[in-house]
Amino acid sequence: MQATALSGGFDNPAIGSAHAFRSVMEAMARPGRIHDIQGAVPPADLSVAAGTVLLTLCDTDTPVYLAGKADTDDVRAWLAFHTGAPLAGPSHAMFAVGDWDALMPLGSYPVGTPDYPDRSTTLIVECATLEHSGAVLTGPGIKTKTALSLPEIVGFQDNHALFPQGLDFIFTSGDQLAALPRSTKIADPETL
Repeated sequence: MQATALSGGFDNPAIGSAHAFRSVMEAMARPGRIHDIQGAVPPADLSVAAGTVLLTLCDTDTPVYLAGKADTDDVRAWLAFHTGAPLAGPSHAMFAVGDWDALMPLGSYPVGTPDYPDRSTTLIVECATLEHSGAVLTGPGIKTKTALSLPEIVGFQDNHALFPQGLDFIFTSGDQLAALPRSTKIADPETL
């Protein structure tokens, strides 16, 4: 096993994962708000935030799809050692990680069923930066409105139209994350 696979986990798993879980839940509860997150030191192909989210939310029962630059031998070995999460294709993944283009098309992922809308995929989207600009977000967890730099708008609007089914998104950059649950409405700032 590669030495990189053995390192980079939480220094104190109980405390580190609890703090990271709280950051992820805060992000999901307050869509568009940018949060700091730390704890993992994943291989260079993943950001600290993406690696920390994977360590926090994945285990042997959560199939993961690695897309594009995230699909490397180092990431595969690191994820297997620290979480035991099995690798899967997009149609069977509970989590998918990669940059926006590598994760396309969105129609490849389960969006749940009317009886079980929770049986859908959460996409962890690696971004160059996260900023409070661009798409306008409204809905549960947002007092009036907020903005988030999304890679596009139409795909997220189409996803919201599936509610209560649909995909959830966690955007990661460096040691920051923001979330976009399927319940959030997205508007193009140029059409407001």
